[in-house]
Amino acid sequence: MIGEIFSYSFLVRALFVGLFVSLSASLLGVSLVLRRFSMIGDGLSHVGFGALGISALLAAEPMVVTIPVVIISAFVLLRVSGKSRNGDSAIALISSSALAVGVIAVSVAGVNTDLNSFLFGSILSVSRSDGIVAAVLSVITILSYLMFYHQIYATTFDPAFAKATGINTGRYTALLALLTALVIVVGMRILGSLLISSLIIFPAAVAMKLGRTYLSVSIISALEAVLAFVLGFFLSYAFSLPTGASIVVVHMVLYVSASAVKFVRKR
Repeated sequence: MIGEIFSYSFLVRALFVGLFVSLSASLLGVSLVLRRFSMIGDGLSHVGFGALGISALLAAEPMVVTIPVVIISAFVLLRVSGKSRNGDSAIALISSSALAVGVIAVSVAGVNTDLNSFLFGSILSVSRSDGIVAAVLSVITILSYLMFYHQIYATTFDPAFAKATGINTGRYTALLALLTALVIVVGMRILGSLLISSLIIFPAAVAMKLGRTYLSVSIISALEAVLAFVLGFFLSYAFSLPTGASIVVVHMVLYVSASAVKFVRKR
């Protein structure tokens, strides 16, 4: 049955796009979770859906509207979260408002199946052009993370010390916001705006149960993301289940398993 998947070009394309996006999201997730910015992924996904709704209402190209809106929102949310005690409330207000705007825009514009796929995910319908865009953006994200690994590490754990050593923490926070926005936009095609934040949160959460250093947590997070996506993808194909939901369920099982391992270690 596994061999059948590789006989269909659209399934192979979906598999590789999903692996790229999962890997890039897992790496960013470590820094976001450690800095208590994990809910930004959920907020941005709702903003993305709102932007898609507006693009449908205006009959504009979805990505042309969504990418800049999500990027700007990422900068705003990270700034608010970092400087306000009510950062979580601000994220909730912005995300729920954006989702409501998106629903109204879709309702006014009429039913649009493509928007529904962004809401609930439809990785099997990823076109060749969508696949190329997702792969390119994911590669840029992964390479940027590896290139600025030490700066992101320092900014994540001790921004004040990093700034004292000459690291422009604002620049790397902005980079993190930009990369997160790109991952959210391309990842919405896989899990939809309602589940995309799981790609960011779950791998990091699992890795923190097992790893003891930033490097080990980053590696475990990447491995967990790849494993969860592959298992979820094959299970959805084998049992005709929704792909996005299957991937999230596998993440959940791995998280419970990691929690059990950590519990046994403590005993």
